[in-house]
This record gives sequence, structure tokens and C-alpha cells, in this order.
Amino acid sequence: MADATRGSESTTATTPALMMAFELSARTWLVGFRIAGQERLRRREIPAGDTARVAREIAAAKAAFALPVESPVHSCYEAGRDGFWLHRWLDEQGVHNRVVDSASIEVPRRWRRAKTDKIDVVGLLKLLTRELRGEAHVWRVVRVPSVATEDARHLERELEATQQDRTRVRNRIQGLLVAQGVTLPPWRHLRARLAVLRTGWGIPLGPGLHARLERELTALATIEMRLRELRGLQRASVVPDSLCARLQQIRGIGIRSAARLSREVLDWRTFTSGRQVGALIGLTPTPYNSGDQRREQGISKAGNRRVRLMMIEVARGWRRFQPDSALTQWYTHRFGHGSARVQRIGIVALARKLLIALWRFVTAGTIPAGARLKPLLT
Repeated sequence: MADATRGSESTTATTPALMMAFELSARTWLVGFRIAGQERLRRREIPAGDTARVAREIAAAKAAFALPVESPVHSCYEAGRDGFWLHRWLDEQGVHNRVVDSASIEVPRRWRRAKTDKIDVVGLLKLLTRELRGEAHVWRVVRVPSVATEDARHLERELEATQQDRTRVRNRIQGLLVAQGVTLPPWRHLRARLAVLRTGWGIPLGPGLHARLERELTALATIEMRLRELRGLQRASVVPDSLCARLQQIRGIGIRSAARLSREVLDWRTFTSGRQVGALIGLTPTPYNSGDQRREQGISKAGNRRVRLMMIEVARGWRRFQPDSALTQWYTHRFGHGSARVQRIGIVALARKLLIALWRFVTAGTIPAGARLKPLLT
């Protein structure tokens, strides 16, 4: 989730600060330096990941700008492939770093605009200067999780990736058979029936296709075995009376959705309002009101995509598992008798309300109105 920064650390005449911005790539990094009140810019290209070189360039930049050795350093870079390891290293060096949400960076609205690493570094330094001067809403800064929190998410994300691998292999097998006019038999009997399957015009499968299907089924069996192992690890990782266990008290919330919701969001994030909770996963509306034009552009789709998709899935099952809850009744009254499009819109609205209700349940113990509970896991 991206949070607005308000420039709590500002530069003053007595404590001049060095500003630094990174443009990261796989082979090289471009690092720009500047101090407030000067147009002079210092740029250096260094090998990617060379932290010792970064430390030397910081010292050299302080000397070039005639800054004291103890001058504070403020830096920023865009969130991306490199993750948070650089932020953690900079933090250990005493550098006040910001990991910036790329989508929040101001850019010209021209159809064609120049974009280079040099231009981007200058733009980041200008925005960092504005932020240090105390200007609000300059950009959005990504909340960096702790090392332990980030590590705890790997099991859920590996499980999600493995499920996607299984879907890809199954779709590939099904596509190969459909292309030959073969009706797909049940998966558990497919390998045994490969030898007797016939194409749509009545001949056996070719030896090349047969061999390929055998390899695909072997890969599928390996993925299925990995899925069973991961699901066992997921069940074993749930500690009694933990946040994940408490979420599973609510009928309709299973271990997969409870684990993802707790480890991706609620275990390490704090919120002051339901609006912040909805904004975290991009379920807030985005109205467009300009002049005589009034329209709703849909949800923002910013933030954690994994939790957003999971909450929409949970909302679809909520009506079945919690038919007497106030949220289900609200959905039925508001959207239940509309068209398919209206009902899809309603499911998204229900997902947002449900997420806020779950947040209130785990933080304040407020049970969603009319919801039924299951026994607490022990």
C-alpha cells in the first residue's frame, strides 16, 4: 500500500542535506545528487548492486558540494524488480530513503514525451526537494515490510504460483486434445486412457502427441504433489488464536483467504479508517467530475492485487455461506435483481464492505452483523 508522505524531515540552513535519487536497471544504476537551493546536478553511473561504490559516491558528493561529513542524506527510488533490499541497506547506512510508487510520479501528459534515465533522475530529485520542503501529496511512498513479514508471505505466494502452474498445464493438455477433436475424460483417468483415445475422425493419437501428453501429465503430477505439500505446510503454519485462526471463525472464510488476508495486509499494517482499508487493495471509487462531465471510472485497482482478487472471490461465496448477514441482505436489496453487469458491480462493492468488516472484526472484535461463526481453531 502506498501512503502519502508529508515531509516530516526538512532541510534547514544549519543542517544542509544531500539529496540522492536512483534509476535502477539490471546492469547499471544511475545515481543523481543535488542539494536544496542549487541547480547543480551530479550524476554517476555505477554497476548494479555495487553498494560499496554507492557509499563512496555519497562521500564524494558531500565533498563536491562542500557538505560536512555528518550531513544527512535523503534518497529515493521507484519500487520495482529490485524490491526492498536496497532500502534496507540504505537505512543501515543512516540514509533516509523512500521507495516510491511509480504510478504516483508526475509526468507530462503529452502523447509523445522524452523518457530517459537522466530525465527520470532529475524528476525524482525535484519531487524529493518538494517533499523535503514540506509539500504534501507529492507522491506515494510504499510501506516497506519488515524482513520477517516479507519472508512469511512466501508460502502463500508460492502456493498461488503453483496453482497457476497447474492451470497452465491443464489448459495446455486440454488444448492439445480439443485440437484433435477429443473429448477430455476425467483427469484421474486420463493417463490410463491415452492409449485408447481416438481423434474426432476415429484414428488413434499420433506417437508425437502421445509422448507429449505423457510428459505433460508427468509435469502435472509433480505440480499436484507440490500443491499437496504446500497445503499441508499452510495448515501447519496456522497458530491457534492467531489472526489467521480468528478470521477462520467466520463462516465462509477458509484457510487460503484467511492466510492471504492476514499475511499480506492485517498482520503488519495499521489503519485509522475503513477508507484506508479499501484503498489498500484498490477498491475505492474514482469519480471524474470536470465541468459538465460527471462519470464514475470504476475502482482504482491500485495496491495489493492479490488481496483484491481474493476478496472478490470471498464476496461471491459470502452470499451462500452467510445468507442472513446484513451485508448479504444489503447486496440483495441493492443489486440482487439487476442485470449481470449490475451484479458484478455489486460484488465489488460487497468485497470492499466485507474487507472493512473483517478488519473491524480482527482489530475491535466486532462481528459482522448477522454473520455466523465457527468454533475457534485450537
